[in-house]
Amino acid sequence: MQPARSRPFLKWAGGKYRLLDKLAPHLKGRKLIEPFVGSGAVFLNMDFDRYLLGDINPDLINLYQCLTKEKEKFVKYSRSFFTAENNKQKAYLESRYEFNNGVSGRRRAALFIYLNRHGFNGLCRYNKSGGFNVPFGKYVKPYFPEKEMYHFIQHSKKAKFVCGDFVTLMNRSRRGDVVYCDPPYVPLSPTASFTSYAAQGFSYDQQVELAYRATQLANRGVKVIISNHDNEITRRIYEDAEIESFPVRRFISCAGDKRGNAKELLAVFE
Repeated sequence: MQPARSRPFLKWAGGKYRLLDKLAPHLKGRKLIEPFVGSGAVFLNMDFDRYLLGDINPDLINLYQCLTKEKEKFVKYSRSFFTAENNKQKAYLESRYEFNNGVSGRRRAALFIYLNRHGFNGLCRYNKSGGFNVPFGKYVKPYFPEKEMYHFIQHSKKAKFVCGDFVTLMNRSRRGDVVYCDPPYVPLSPTASFTSYAAQGFSYDQQVELAYRATQLANRGVKVIISNHDNEITRRIYEDAEIESFPVRRFISCAGDKRGNAKELLAVFE
């Protein structure tokens, strides 16, 4: 009997919880490295001896480090932000202002959870100046993910969290390791512009660089799996990989009638 899946405690656009059945057969080994760990949906549901988990977002890594260091103490502290008084637009904007103006450490980490659960659609978005700019979500009673946070603590005992770019993380792999990459996706349309996409910090050139690094690691005995949209761009970029393609339901649009299926792929370098 297959064990129950564990959900991440953060809402996360593009999270891989729904693709675990597709990913699991490819993720076998002693050590899992994720340069784009995001909400952690993959590592939380995989059984490895060790994990090296990274992300370019310092707020995300600060949160994970605070949670795994302080454990129950941090869970209780984070819960204190989830009150009826704080579930109002005025309080949310004040907290967002504080987050964007120098608060650090455990308070910043707890505010990150608060903003994630009270902000619109669970988005994590920053402006070009580095300010978190997601609007208030207007939820009746935002869910505090206590159970999910405790599972994260338990599963993180064999994990190390680092803030860095994908090249830095991939360079730390060794023969026999497995690297899973979930980068920001290329545009769905092969004719779409990369302008807004590059503004988020991941350009077309970086997509090509990621594929190049994957090929280099595969030649050294490191298996690399990359998720992305399936289109002409990715087929060209991942020409050295084995491709597995499948339809997935899109959940980005807040209007349910505008959500549909899109083709995704797994590029496997080994």
